[in-house]
Order: sequence, then structure tokens, then C-alpha cells
Amino acid sequence: MLFAFLIGLFAGLRSLTPPAAVAWSTHLGWLKLSRPLSLIGSLPGVIILSLLAITELMVDKLPNTPNRTAPVGLIARIVTGGLTGACVSLGGGRSALAGAGLGVAGGIVGCFGGYHARAWLVKSLRLTDFPVALLEDLIAIGGSLFIVSRF
Repeated sequence: MLFAFLIGLFAGLRSLTPPAAVAWSTHLGWLKLSRPLSLIGSLPGVIILSLLAITELMVDKLPNTPNRTAPVGLIARIVTGGLTGACVSLGGGRSALAGAGLGVAGGIVGCFGGYHARAWLVKSLRLTDFPVALLEDLIAIGGSLFIVSRF
């Protein structure tokens, strides 16, 4: 159940990276899911989520990108945190509903915690936002891959 919360937390950092990781792990057979959640691992699901995740990683670095705590960004993180939490929980033999709840909680914590951590690092280290954003990317990608590789 901890993994359901953590995958949600990573969705709070990058909303589309955990779904792409879950899609790949399901497609490769690491994560065993039943329908309808197994559809995330279909070839179209893998392709679409991978392209969206890569696009998000690039768009995040643009100066006019909306704040993740704005309603659209927050809702995206809640939805993807819940979806990936349900997948990870079900893949671990637990309740998809409980996993979704933990994923939603993780998504909210990751959204606001990641926002404040990033702002604090930029200010305290006197850096531009770009290297801190790259660090956040690495955490979201590495953390998501770690979670989905545990099955």
C-alpha cells in the first residue's frame, strides 16, 4: 500500500510520468492487472502515455507553463495519482479502491510538497529553476520506475 501512495506522490511531481511507467510495466508483464485497468498496458496506451510524459517533461521547463497547483494541474495529479495508485495496489494483490485513495493522497502531497520544495531549492541555492526542474524529473522518473519494477 505504501507503493500506491508513493506512485501518487510521483504523479504529484510529474502527472504523466507514473502512468507511462505503469503502462510500460503492464505491457512488459511486470505488473499483472485485470480489465479494465490492464488496458493501460496496451500498445496504444503505452505509446500515448509515453509521448504525453515526454511532452510534459519538456513543457514544464517553459516560462509560461501554468503552476501545478492551479486547478487543471492539481486535478490532473489527483486523477493520475488515483489511477496509478489503483494499478499498483491491484498489481500487488490489494484493493484497487484503497490504492486509488492512497494514490490521490500521494498526488496532493506531491503536488504541493513538490511545488514548495522546488521553490525553496531555487531560492536557497540561488539557482535558476531549470536545474531544480531536472532534478525533479529524475526523482519522478526514477521513483516511478523503482515502484513498478517491484512486481
